[in-house]
Amino acid sequence: MIDLHCHLLPGIDDGARDLHQALQLARMAVEDGITHCVATPHIHPGRWNNTLGSIAAVFQSFSDALARENIPLHLGMAAEVRFSDEILSMVASGQAPFLGKWLGDNVLLLELPHSHIPAGAEQLIRWLQKQGIRPMIAHPERNKDILRDFARVLPLVRAGCLLQVTAGAVAGDFGEGSQLRAKQLLEEDMVTILATDAHHEERRPPVLGRGRLAAEAVVGESRSWDLVRLNPGCIAASHFPLGGVDVNRVG
Repeated sequence: MIDLHCHLLPGIDDGARDLHQALQLARMAVEDGITHCVATPHIHPGRWNNTLGSIAAVFQSFSDALARENIPLHLGMAAEVRFSDEILSMVASGQAPFLGKWLGDNVLLLELPHSHIPAGAEQLIRWLQKQGIRPMIAHPERNKDILRDFARVLPLVRAGCLLQVTAGAVAGDFGEGSQLRAKQLLEEDMVTILATDAHHEERRPPVLGRGRLAAEAVVGESRSWDLVRLNPGCIAASHFPLGGVDVNRVG
């Protein structure tokens, strides 16, 4: 399986606090059947002031540690970018960290505030698309506007956004409301990928398998595998050398 949203890089955000924990999370991911993942630390101006350069330095160090420890996890690098005006300058300066490509567009993992959908979200989405960038909305099933009213997600989908649902939410780890919304998104065929959004061994583990099984009960086995193998593999192939990801063999 392939995980395109996880916070494994140590000491860079609210994910792995140090190298020891980061390696433990990587081992857990491999045990769950995850073969490839793209690390996506937060870029959240004023809270997590990461940049493409600062992330790259930690990524290289952690990649070397994975090799030393013989942990068979293929690692790529992007970021979870918080909705803000700074995205415009990030894109203009070529500093936007992309998950990969979808139908020729660069894919940006975009985090909306948990509390609401900002008033300018659709305008930003349209601007990004003019730059050849397709936003992928991180964990929409946990956004409070969408929790209150499922219809609030529809303009995002109509605008062309991809949706990343958290595997644990489908399995019920984030409560009944988020599970209901996750399953509704699956039923409506709006979900592009499932991902772990892993932060911690117990509270937010790097586990896709339980979520895939829960999704299978909603959309069937074939479609559930698309969400953790085919679709993320197509998006992230550029992160992995030697021909990218063979979606027929991973997971």
